[in-house]
Amino acid sequence: MAAIAFVVTEATYHAGALSGLDQAYSDLWHRVSGVRYTPKHTALVVIDEESLNRYRDDPLVFWAPLHAKAIATLREAGATVIGIDFLFSITPENWLKKFKLSKNKDLQQFDLAFRQELNSGKVVLVGAIAHNEGKPDDPILPDSDYLLSLPNMDLVSGIGLADLLTDKDGAIRRFRIAPPANWAKEIAPGAPRLSFSALMAVRASGQSPAVNDWSLGGFGYTSSSVHNISYAGPQGTIPRVSFFKLLEKNALNDPSVKALHGKVVIIGGDYLGMNDMHSTPYGNSVIGGGMPGPEIQANIVETLLSGRTTSAAPDVLRWIITALVLLAAIIVGLRTSPWWGLGAVIVGALLALAAGYASLQKFWLFPTAHLQLGLLTGFLLVLGLRLTREERDKARIRNMFEGYVSDDVVNMLLSSGQKLDMGGQSMHITILFSDIRNFTTITEKLSAHETVEFLNVYFERVINVIRAEGGRIDKFIGDAVMAEFGVPYPFADHPARALRAAAGIRQVAEEFKAWMRNRFPGKDLPEFRIGVGVHTGNAVVGNLGSAKRMEFTAIGDTVNVASRLESETKNLSCVIVASAETVRAAGHMVVTGRHDNLTVKGRAEPIEIYEILDIRM
Repeated sequence: MAAIAFVVTEATYHAGALSGLDQAYSDLWHRVSGVRYTPKHTALVVIDEESLNRYRDDPLVFWAPLHAKAIATLREAGATVIGIDFLFSITPENWLKKFKLSKNKDLQQFDLAFRQELNSGKVVLVGAIAHNEGKPDDPILPDSDYLLSLPNMDLVSGIGLADLLTDKDGAIRRFRIAPPANWAKEIAPGAPRLSFSALMAVRASGQSPAVNDWSLGGFGYTSSSVHNISYAGPQGTIPRVSFFKLLEKNALNDPSVKALHGKVVIIGGDYLGMNDMHSTPYGNSVIGGGMPGPEIQANIVETLLSGRTTSAAPDVLRWIITALVLLAAIIVGLRTSPWWGLGAVIVGALLALAAGYASLQKFWLFPTAHLQLGLLTGFLLVLGLRLTREERDKARIRNMFEGYVSDDVVNMLLSSGQKLDMGGQSMHITILFSDIRNFTTITEKLSAHETVEFLNVYFERVINVIRAEGGRIDKFIGDAVMAEFGVPYPFADHPARALRAAAGIRQVAEEFKAWMRNRFPGKDLPEFRIGVGVHTGNAVVGNLGSAKRMEFTAIGDTVNVASRLESETKNLSCVIVASAETVRAAGHMVVTGRHDNLTVKGRAEPIEIYEILDIRM
C-alpha cells in the first residue's frame, strides 16, 4: 500500500496535477517567511509621490533633464549598471515639433544631456514585444533619437525587454532570460533579445549579451531557460532611494546614495495611479497588495547575481521524505483504529507542510500537495482493506458481545487486534456466581409482575457493577447471575476485577434492601440478601449450541467450582466466598475473614476458600 501511495504521489508530481495547490502553499510560505534574505546587488530609485510633488510643474514627458542629472549622480556614486523602467516612446523635442513649438534653440536641445548619458554606456532602456497573431512580432522601442544615442546603436546591449512571465492566476513567480520573440528577418539581427533584468545582470557580470549562455551567481544560464524568482521579501525589501534625492545639491554625500555603489540600480515609478502593480507570491490586490514592476525586475536581477536560485527539491530528499511519511502513516492506520489512522494522515499532512516550509528556506520547492494526496491515497487503501476484511470480523464480535460486556471492553478487544477462537479455546479466567437468598419465599409474596420488576431493577444495578470492572454477563439462571472476567478481553488482573465486582454487588444488595422495603411495604418480605462465589482457573470458552441457537459461554471445572462456592455461602453464613487461587492472584488488596478447606459436590479434592470482607481500592 505504501508503494502504491508512493507511485501515485510521484506520478501526480511529474504530471503537475496539483501544481496550482503547490503554488498556493509556496505563496503562503513566502508570506509567512517575510524577508528571506538581504539584497546586496540591487537597489531602486523610485519616482514616488514626494518626487512628483517637488517637480509638480514639470510633466513627466519633460523630465529628460532630471533623468540625465539622476543618471550622472548614479554614475559618480559608482552604480554598476543603471536601468530605466520607463518606455520613452517620444522625446520632449519631438513632442514640441509635433505641435510646431520648437523654434527656440534651447528647446531643440532640451534632452541633450539625457542623450549624452545614454551614450555613456551605463544605461539600459526598456522595450517590449507586440505579439501579432500569425505574423512577425513588432518591437516596442524608445524613440529613435534615444536609440541613436546608445553606443554604436547597440540595441542588444542597450535595450532590455520588460515583458514579465505571468502564471495562469496572474502572479509573477518565474522569469525568462530571453522572452520569445518572432522578429521579422530584417529586424532580428540587431533586435533586443534579453529580458530587462537578465540584460542588467549580464552586463553587471561583465559578460556579453550577444552570446547564448552565461555564468551568473555560480550557475549556468541559457537564452531559452526559465527560472523561479527568489524574491528577497515583500514590497519594500529591495533598498530604495527617492528620485528627488539624486537631484539635490549634495546628493553624493547622502548615505543612501553612497550605498548605491557597486549595485545595479533601476529607476522606476511607484506612485499612486501608476498602472504597474503585479501579483507575486507575497500578495495581490486582495491579499497583501501587489509589487511594482521595477521591484520585480530588481528581484530577478538579485536572483541571478546572488546565486539564490529556487529550484525543485532534490529527488533523493523528496523520495526519502515521501516514503517515510507514507510508510509511517500506513503502519499506524493498519495497527490502530480508523480514527487513529486519520490522525496519522493529519500529522503526515502537517509534516508535509513543514517540509514545504523548510525546503523554501533552502530555496527548494517541495511538492507538499502531492505528498498530501499520497497520504489520502494510503488512508483510502487502509480503509478499503478494513472494509473488506477486518470490519466484518469486528461487526460479528460486536454483535456477539453487545449487551453482555461494556462497550469499552468490546472496543479494547477490537482495537487490540486479538482474535477469539469461536470454535473453542482454553483460557485462564475468573468466574463469578451470584444468587438471591430466600428467592422462593419472596416470589410467593409478590405477583408475577412485581417479581419481574424487582429482578429487572436489581439485575440492572448488578450488570452495571460487572461491566464497570470489564466483566461479561454470561447468563441469568433464574435469580442467579453468571459472569466471566478475562474474556473476551484478556485482562491480566481479572481476579482482582472479579473480587471488586463481588464487593460492588454486595454494596448493591445492601442498598437494594431499602428499595424493596419502600417498593413493597406491608408484604412481610424476608430481608434481601445474596451470596457470591468466585473462582479462578482454566475454562473452555467458545460457541456452544446447535445450528439454530448458539451461545458464547464458558464450561469446565472452574465454572462448576464457582457455582458450588456460591452455594456454600449459605452454610458458611458469608456473603462472598472466593477460592485461594483467586485471592492469591488478586494480591494484597483483599481483606479476608474466615479461612477453610471445603469438599464440594462433584470434586474429590478439597478447595481452599476465603471469606471476602473488603477490597482495598
